[in-house]
Amino acid sequence: MLIDHIPVLGLRVRTSRLELRFPSGDELATLAELAAEGIHEPDMMPFGNPWSELPGPKLSRRVIQQHWKRQSEIKPDSWALNLVVFVDGDPVGVQEVEADDFAIQRQVTSESWLGLRYQGRGIGTEMRAAMLHLAFAGLGAEEAVSTGYLHNPASLTVSRKLGYAENGMGRGISRGKVALEQHFRLTREAWEQHRTVDATLEGVEPCLAFLGAEKE
Repeated sequence: MLIDHIPVLGLRVRTSRLELRFPSGDELATLAELAAEGIHEPDMMPFGNPWSELPGPKLSRRVIQQHWKRQSEIKPDSWALNLVVFVDGDPVGVQEVEADDFAIQRQVTSESWLGLRYQGRGIGTEMRAAMLHLAFAGLGAEEAVSTGYLHNPASLTVSRKLGYAENGMGRGISRGKVALEQHFRLTREAWEQHRTVDATLEGVEPCLAFLGAEKE
């Protein structure tokens, strides 16, 4: 079976209302169509690469191809899990968690997006919290880092709400111009102190060696 070779396909993270997992082909198509409806307001760009401004059909195709690309490139010393977020069985966005040399660094970073029609319901915070549960409780991470543009207060608010500490400023690029970035760091201790979302995990054990996360 395919899952015997790509064990992350069996990974599940669940909260009281969300499920994070890899999608089926039809679910991925639905997700791509959701992205084409919009994932942020026209006057705000949350990404360094403005892929979200592609015209509808190209944007949908990009979401699908990026998902396949990320999945095909997973290896123990470098991986990115594009976990799709589901509410009542419907895909509503993507919560990515990624790491390089995880066996040594035990550090993860993350990116995410949420369909516009699902924003403003606290889903963004809950899906990041679910990802952190996977990272710390499931994979044995020691810290998580995040970066957000100062012009994207929603992302900064999520980080602060979940216990990330400010960890310096940086300079990025947004739509061809310099954009200031806020860096954040979340230690295991801070995560444990700020946990407010209960989550359960399924299918983690077969993924540990695949992701360089075997327990010492």
